[in-house]
Amino acid sequence: MRGQEHRGLYVEARIRAGLDDLWARTQDPTAHQRWDLRFSRIEYLPRAQGEPQRFRYATRVLPFLTVAGTGVSAGERERPDGTRTSALRFSSPHPLSLLAEGSGYWRYVPDGDAVRFLTGYDYRPRWGRFGAVADRLLFRPLMGWATAWSFDRLRLWLERGTTPGRALARWLTELGVRALVLVVACTGLGLEPFLRSFGPFAASLAYLCPLLLSVAVCVALLAPPLPATPAARRCLRRSPAHVRAPRVLRTLETPR
Repeated sequence: MRGQEHRGLYVEARIRAGLDDLWARTQDPTAHQRWDLRFSRIEYLPRAQGEPQRFRYATRVLPFLTVAGTGVSAGERERPDGTRTSALRFSSPHPLSLLAEGSGYWRYVPDGDAVRFLTGYDYRPRWGRFGAVADRLLFRPLMGWATAWSFDRLRLWLERGTTPGRALARWLTELGVRALVLVVACTGLGLEPFLRSFGPFAASLAYLCPLLLSVAVCVALLAPPLPATPAARRCLRRSPAHVRAPRVLRTLETPR
């Protein structure tokens, strides 16, 4: 990423909010850990004046497993073109963390009544060849999805006032409803008592069941998420050719 176009993960969201509000929700670690699905805990470490900010992060992978790491960040709050940038380097010594070390940036670009909030980051996986394959097939797509989903959850928080906890509950509810529809459509579970409730019209409805179930499957699989439900698909996931890593990234040493 040093002076080259970013080739790692890229996510961009357009958020209708003030630049200062977006900056606060993303730079304050207490607020950041609320909306970012990738982190369970983020805390700043003590620093001397003028030094980059060091931080510690943790991610709960399973109910009984948490992996942690450290990082260093620096930001350019005011730039002549009105944009802002925050860059970081990070690493995790935890042997069960596939992510060994990496770097990335956030960029805030005013766009009319909104802000284009974008990130680009990349990392080096551990575990040798197995880790490289697992990263390419599973972990990297999952990280890209989690980043985009989190950006949309942040957007809902700023635009609609939907707290991150409520957004997660809505997403889980909608996911559960879609799963229930698929189970009923594929197995017919609970369908017979439902048809009987229509009395003399039950036989007629039974003839329409295959068509109705097919429609239900299509809706469950293809219908867009509700407007108040966070969704990764609302974010741009492909980096424009002209996007480059910020210069401030070069000033950060690899975290210890």
